[in-house]
Amino acid sequence: MVEVGISGAFNANSVGMERSPFPLSFSVRDAGGSWQMSASAAQACELTDVFCRGANDTVLIVDVATNSFLDEDYEQWPTSSIATEQGVGFTVHPIGEWATPADGLGEEIVAVHRDSLPRFLDGWSPYELSLIDVPTAPTQDQLDEIALVLGTADLDEPVLPRLKGSRFWYSGHDDCYVFLESTDPTMPASLLSRLLALMAGSALVGDGASSSVALPEPDIATLAPLLRESPHWIGVIAAASATLVTIHLSALPQRWRLGQGPPGHVDHTAVLDVTRGSWEIVPAADSALQPAPPCERRTTYGT
Repeated sequence: MVEVGISGAFNANSVGMERSPFPLSFSVRDAGGSWQMSASAAQACELTDVFCRGANDTVLIVDVATNSFLDEDYEQWPTSSIATEQGVGFTVHPIGEWATPADGLGEEIVAVHRDSLPRFLDGWSPYELSLIDVPTAPTQDQLDEIALVLGTADLDEPVLPRLKGSRFWYSGHDDCYVFLESTDPTMPASLLSRLLALMAGSALVGDGASSSVALPEPDIATLAPLLRESPHWIGVIAAASATLVTIHLSALPQRWRLGQGPPGHVDHTAVLDVTRGSWEIVPAADSALQPAPPCERRTTYGT
């Protein structure tokens, strides 16, 4: 079961001046030894248990940017100070001056146990966050290698094949946009499953009846046909009530970009039966986009 709160990413974000509901987007690419995924909308705290499945025990917090922890001069706290405030055990490793100007690298790397990530992220929001797991407590040479690989990688370039023993790399932007690389072949379906649950949950809490709701995720086996059909998907809430949530899923020719509307067709329909606690994901009966029943969502979306 997944608990979805009123302040989750789908409810906290909107699109355009019209403040349209934020769509689910998902793309995956086989990078030869790892799978690269880009997705929205999800906060880091909504995904930690997903990308830590099968991860190494030690996770490196490579970069953090946030307005949640600022000193009297409005300068951000060091990551180690945030970890201390959150009551998380850690070790801290300074990064050399040669690395800090690189995108995605902070002034220090903080190592924590993977089970500590939910506590580290509890109650605040990073607008930039970069995490990677390592098989053992890293030496300074290994940290320098990780900083070099992450700091010099081109956009969309896989990094895990160059970092022996690492199993996932997560990079989040605006606590909404997700880039995830994993060596786990089940991770693409697991991530898409979580996104569907988060979107459905956002519709259930968006009516103001509850501040949070617990609901199941779709079985990842039911998502295999979608991923075989296309690596790129967009989803929108078609209808929502207290007992049923319907999501329209449409295949895309390429990765979704902010500002692009949903295509004029529906390829699959995902339906959450709240009463039974079950999902059904089936091909759309008619690929032509039909007007959906009025949604019962009354969410006031943030920006």
